[in-house]
This record gives sequence, C-alpha cells and structure tokens, in this order.
Amino acid sequence: MNYHWDWGVFFKSTGVGSEIYLNWFVTGLGWTLAVALAGWLIALALGTMLGVLRTLPGRWASRLAGCYVELFRNVPLLVQLFVWYFLVPDLLPEGAQVWFKQDLNPATSAYLSVVVCLGLFTAARVAEQVRTGIEALPAGQRNAALAMGFSLPQIYRHVLLPQALRIIIPPLTSEFLNIIKNSSVASLIGLMELLAQTKQTAEFSANIFEAFTLSTLIYFALNMSLMLLMGRLEQKLKVSGMMGGK
Repeated sequence: MNYHWDWGVFFKSTGVGSEIYLNWFVTGLGWTLAVALAGWLIALALGTMLGVLRTLPGRWASRLAGCYVELFRNVPLLVQLFVWYFLVPDLLPEGAQVWFKQDLNPATSAYLSVVVCLGLFTAARVAEQVRTGIEALPAGQRNAALAMGFSLPQIYRHVLLPQALRIIIPPLTSEFLNIIKNSSVASLIGLMELLAQTKQTAEFSANIFEAFTLSTLIYFALNMSLMLLMGRLEQKLKVSGMMGGK
C-alpha cells in the first residue's frame, strides 16, 4: 500500500477560525465522556432498582421489571434513539415541545435524547447483572437477616446489595465500556462526539487513515484506563470466600 502518512495534519488549521484538527478531537472526546458518564449514572441507578425488583417475592413487581428489561433489551439501540429524539418530543405538551425544539441549543437537545436513550437501554442490562448477583448469594444470607429482625428494605440495603454489587464488578465494567462505545450513535442525530468529529476531520482534510487511527487509539486508551481502574477496584472490594476472594 503506497500511502503517505501525515500525522502533522492534526496541527493544521481547519479553516474554521483559529481551530486546528486536534481541537475537534478534544471537543468530540469531551462530548463522548459527557454522554457516557451521564448515561451510566442513569443506568446504574435505574438498573439497580430494577434488579432488586426482579428478586422481590411479589410477582407484580418482578413481572413489571421483567417487562421493562425485555422491552429495552430486544429493541435495537438505534430505533430507541430515533424514538427519543424524533417521536417523544412530539408527545410532550406544547410548551415542552417549544422548549425542546426551539429554546434549547440543537446540541443540547441531541445530548439529552442520547443520554436518556443510553441510560434506559443500559439499565435493562445492568438490571440483569444485579439480579444475577443477588441470586448468586447463599439463601442463608436473607434468612439470617430475617431472623435478626431486619425488614426487607434493610436486608437489601445492608446485606444483599453491598455483596452483590461487589461480585458483579467485572460485568458492570463491561457495561460501562459498552456505553462508551455506544455513545457513537449520537453522531446520527447531530451531536459532534468523537466519531462525528473523526468523520468530519476525514472529510475536511482527506486524511482518512490518520483520523480513524487517532480515533481508534483514543477509544482504546479510554477503555483500557477504565478496565485498569475497575480491576483495581475489584481487587480492593473482593468479598472474602466469594468469587475468587481470599
């Protein structure tokens, strides 16, 4: 392959003000992190609640949470994104529609839509991880807590959840990595996150290989850093005698 690599392209002017191409990547990375972190907070909070509901004795709570999980896991992410961005705003009251479509900056509207979409989509996956973690605990844990006079909320808060969340750190890490990678769908509704900035750089500069190589390295470094951080957290929080804990 006779291709002349030009890594200096990232320090060349974009022709838009005084910006260089590297600025676009920094901006895109900022949007990617903002989307992923906000979406993960929603996913972790809602997913934990749904996971708990899936393990409650009552049938209705478990079935309701189960319906949510099946719905959001079995509808493609892109379909959900388009629903949240194009359809849901039209179902809002007129004042809210005007606020979302006209008063907000287009980037802010896209950001809110993709955060909600990713948060709810990933929550269904987190719920299954939490459910599995709780069900993996010995039945004696719940029975002992009941014998000590704990109420059901206290059992989950003080006994089951602290242990379950520790042993599911590896699968939760995978879901966090997925939400970072899935944030790239935001480019389809106009949010200039990392992938969108990469494509824009490739089109403006005609340096396709350099643009996508840098983008790949950024995603790789970001995800590897997260894996190392979560790996250290897992080692620190291991439960003695469970899931490899010493």
